[in-house]
Amino acid sequence: MSEANKPAAAAGTVRLGDLTVNRLGFGAMRVTGAGIWGDPPDRSAMKRLLRRACELGHNLFDTADSYGPDVSEMLIAEALHPYPEGLVIATKGGFTRPSRHDWTACGRPDHLKRALEGSLRKLKVERIDLYQFHTPDSRVPFAESMGALAELQRAGKIRHLGVSNVSTRELEQALKIAPIVSVQNEYNLQHRKDDPVLAACEKAGIAFIPWYPLGAGSALRAAAVKRVAARRGAKPSQVALAWLLARSPVMLPIPGTGSMAHLEENAAAAALKLGAEDLAELAKG
Repeated sequence: MSEANKPAAAAGTVRLGDLTVNRLGFGAMRVTGAGIWGDPPDRSAMKRLLRRACELGHNLFDTADSYGPDVSEMLIAEALHPYPEGLVIATKGGFTRPSRHDWTACGRPDHLKRALEGSLRKLKVERIDLYQFHTPDSRVPFAESMGALAELQRAGKIRHLGVSNVSTRELEQALKIAPIVSVQNEYNLQHRKDDPVLAACEKAGIAFIPWYPLGAGSALRAAAVKRVAARRGAKPSQVALAWLLARSPVMLPIPGTGSMAHLEENAAAAALKLGAEDLAELAKG
């Protein structure tokens, strides 16, 4: 199957600096164990799922050192290295995981440098295609964290930089320190408070990567989503993803799953084109 005919390619492409990826990526958070902690019950099954995601045309894989921790990055390398041409691996640093239920922000330059070196080793690469600062740390000046990452980019260890969980003010600050090619914030049908950040990304030509694109399932239970899905003969998850793709040309959803069936369904959402009536109904909720 040619790249253009793969299901996840149906939504077109978006730019990440000098890289071009299909506008429906794959989020690799849920290939780990329960609670995004430890190994999955069946590592072989997750490696098959990762390979299938590639076959379906997902050529941006989003992960982080905190997913597992470390498990997601290592599984990606085990399943896909040496990486197929055109596959972009995006990872993140800035959280620590002291225990299953703890996600502790850590933006100290020394931590970010260690995190990056660890990701290079686990992913088996010499340079990260897209490295994203996972979250601002209230105990560390934002400019100090971003300055450390900009230094690592100048050292040739990062190709492109992104930020995550940021405000418009923080995005403006980051852009003064280094070129930023992506912003990854929570965004879905029922969580749109970052519309100003999305607008800033559109103005600057920066990709917007919505995490929790399905609202951890909550968006799928909305009455409007169910009505549109019934009318279009689609799954509610496909409607929610199609809405995101229609919302902005810089939108780059990364639905994640540990289920092969859901992976196939999500990839098919790239071809679902919502009409004006559908979009109006979804806008009302």
